[in-house]
Amino acid sequence: MSIKDGILIENQREADNTKRIIERLKDENASWKPHQKSMSALQLASHVVELHLWLKIALERDSFNFHTDYVPLKATSFAELQDILAKGVENNINFVNGTDEDFWLQTYTLKAGDHVIAALPRIGALRFIINNHLIHHRGQLSLYLRMLDIPVPGLYGPSADEA
Repeated sequence: MSIKDGILIENQREADNTKRIIERLKDENASWKPHQKSMSALQLASHVVELHLWLKIALERDSFNFHTDYVPLKATSFAELQDILAKGVENNINFVNGTDEDFWLQTYTLKAGDHVIAALPRIGALRFIINNHLIHHRGQLSLYLRMLDIPVPGLYGPSADEA
């Protein structure tokens, strides 16, 4: 299996898992948050979806600087997020298919201003910066479902609601 094949498989599976979470949320839940310091359900869901988009947006360049390159995704509904996610997955597929194996081994740098957060091969950046971050926040979002008494889908096996 090539690096690209692995990326495409993981990209699709993680997007499917995110879709399963997002489609359960209703706009009446958009402003809900478990604590005053927490993001609202819509803000957190938007962040999860934008992390999917980063596969192309962030990795198509050699570096990404949060101070100059980051534009937060501001969706107005969960339905809009589902559409953005679907289009983002297609963009990711086209992007990955347009790369070669060497592309994923080239150094990628994540910065905040002049501070280098990480410099590592793109394949490592995909795992460390994007996918781990995505899975972390999607886990938070699944807890929002539980606290809202919305059945939680099993993402890597059955959940207590699917058993």
